[in-house]
Amino acid sequence: MNYQELFHEENTQITERYDLAMERIAGIVQELGDSGAGSSETSVAGPFRGFFLHVARFAEQIEELARRQMRDELEAWSLGELQQLNHDLYADILPDHYEESYANPAFAVRQLGEELGGLLSAFYAQFRSAIVFAYECRLTDITILCETLIEIYNMFEGEVPSAKRVRDVLYWFHSDYTDITLTYRIREQLDPTLSFAKDIIMESDLSDLRYLYRFGEYISDAELQIASFLNTLPEETIQKMASTYTEGYRKGFEVMRRDLSVKSTVCIRYELGFERMIREAIRQFCEMGLETILYRAASWSVTKSPNRRIGYFASPANRQYDYDHRYDNAIYMDKAFKERKLAVLRTAYETYKKQAAQYAGPAVLETFGEDGFDPVNKPECFMLTPKQEELTIAYANESMPVTNQYIPGDETSFTIIAFPVPAIGPDFEAVFAETIRINTLDYEMFKEIQQNIIQVLDQASYVHVTGRNGNQTDIRIALHPLSDVTKETNFENCVADVNIPVGEVFTSPVLAGTTGLLQVSQVYLFDFRYRNLQIRFEDGMVTDYSCDNFENPEEGKALIRQEILKNHDTLPMGEFAIGTNTAAYAMAGKYGIIHKLPILIAEKMGPHFAVGDTCYSWSEDSPVYNPDGREVIARDNECSILRREDVSKAYFGCHLDITIPYSELGDIIAVCPDGSELPVIRDGRFVIAGTERLNEELG
Repeated sequence: MNYQELFHEENTQITERYDLAMERIAGIVQELGDSGAGSSETSVAGPFRGFFLHVARFAEQIEELARRQMRDELEAWSLGELQQLNHDLYADILPDHYEESYANPAFAVRQLGEELGGLLSAFYAQFRSAIVFAYECRLTDITILCETLIEIYNMFEGEVPSAKRVRDVLYWFHSDYTDITLTYRIREQLDPTLSFAKDIIMESDLSDLRYLYRFGEYISDAELQIASFLNTLPEETIQKMASTYTEGYRKGFEVMRRDLSVKSTVCIRYELGFERMIREAIRQFCEMGLETILYRAASWSVTKSPNRRIGYFASPANRQYDYDHRYDNAIYMDKAFKERKLAVLRTAYETYKKQAAQYAGPAVLETFGEDGFDPVNKPECFMLTPKQEELTIAYANESMPVTNQYIPGDETSFTIIAFPVPAIGPDFEAVFAETIRINTLDYEMFKEIQQNIIQVLDQASYVHVTGRNGNQTDIRIALHPLSDVTKETNFENCVADVNIPVGEVFTSPVLAGTTGLLQVSQVYLFDFRYRNLQIRFEDGMVTDYSCDNFENPEEGKALIRQEILKNHDTLPMGEFAIGTNTAAYAMAGKYGIIHKLPILIAEKMGPHFAVGDTCYSWSEDSPVYNPDGREVIARDNECSILRREDVSKAYFGCHLDITIPYSELGDIIAVCPDGSELPVIRDGRFVIAGTERLNEELG
């Protein structure tokens, strides 16, 4: 059964509603007239005619696309024709057109008024997700969007409705259809029969780049360039890349002493362009007995994360557009909606509990090399109120136990690997080759070196970290007391399994006594570049923060609160680690890309500090052992241990690593209970016996 056949029955059931909606959409276009000025047949007020005509025409574009897709007409199109179609579908939000697009809240407010402009812009942004629904032949999703467009249009015939009336329609639209949108989101993460993307990858001629346009995402030069580059690599290189990725996944289960044999599905998350490697990874996972699931990054507002895309995706058509609409859920987020969403989540997991029991966890491929994004904060964009922020956090806290009930954290694992994209610069091919080398460094060598570091750290009651070369970091990290150092350790010896590349040693600090300033001159965290990021901790909790991204310091604080603290008032230090991958640091310095590296690699290039949950969240009670047989006892902190009393107080649903690069690192000193000091790093260089090889890469 192919993907279209899977949805045939559902599409047949919705056909009558779909056809009626499209007939009415065509009537709206006719009523408003080709000139956009309107005709005598409509009484829609002047400034709103242009908006409804624009969105109705876009709906007709979607209807034509869906019919072509269902008839497989696009299979015969040339590369040039597919590129033109892709451009036409996304042209309205591309940077060249965005300033005069209704998808831009600033433009919509200027044209349609402060309240109605913002609401209609948010609805249009949601309506644009119909592009991917057309490619996936999901007529139900297109129908409910079109029916809501018609409902709102009808409200504007005659007197202009109040903003409250329009907001109410949008509220009930998102609320009423949560049982469709959220349920499908859970299903697509667990059900391998939803094989839209997998079919493209496994059945296409990947040397014919037309296949990229079958996904429905905006395809930029980035995807074309990386796909073309991978097509030049020998098969053994592709196999090596995939094997590092899949074998790391397998090792994760082995290291955590979890049984992979009882699982049958794995989810791959990646960025388009890497299909040749992903195809090989799918084959290798199949040899392990795992069927691959691929699902698209969320399209519906109610299932999106404002901070990152999870699934498969392409480069954003316009990052400012995504940023402008990241909090459109402010339209409908209230206590009743939160409770409804939780109820739907529970029902969805119960519906797909068999699939959930078979799910082994995600295998993630990240990319790096794009320039950092400096967002513009627009007053016209929706923002969450303090009460809505509380509800969002409450939903995250209450949804985690639901997910963990059906997908227990101590039964799954994951792996993450990263590769550069051509945007990194003229040295792309050399950086790509170096990245492959770094991803395959000697596992045994790093295991031994890191064990030497742990032996010193385990003698300490706290660790003192300071910066140099203008870095003002000065922070103490409190460690758990060890009852028997022959059997217990504070630090996990992390080699190349779940986190590729090697290597780091990490711990969950004791919060009490973990105090001081963390400062980094420049760091990339997801899509954002932070300048002079400073975070202050008192007893392990964030008490103050700032950055120099904006002239107004309050805008910088707001960005940190939204993107790093995830709208929490404070977060604990969930992890302290020392990265040992000096080879990655040397590569970054050689090619001048240190500030373009992803967290995954950057965290291995110096000490890093995570704000949020510990690395062991939801599986703290599962023993973890280092290769030397000692148990890692530092799996909890004063927040996570609260799960035994009130789980809602234990977790924060986030974990973000911030690294001090070796060039800004002064000393790392292990301070023993008697006050004696054991240096781990002095002036940015490792000084423990047995770690000398790490300094070779540092020059």
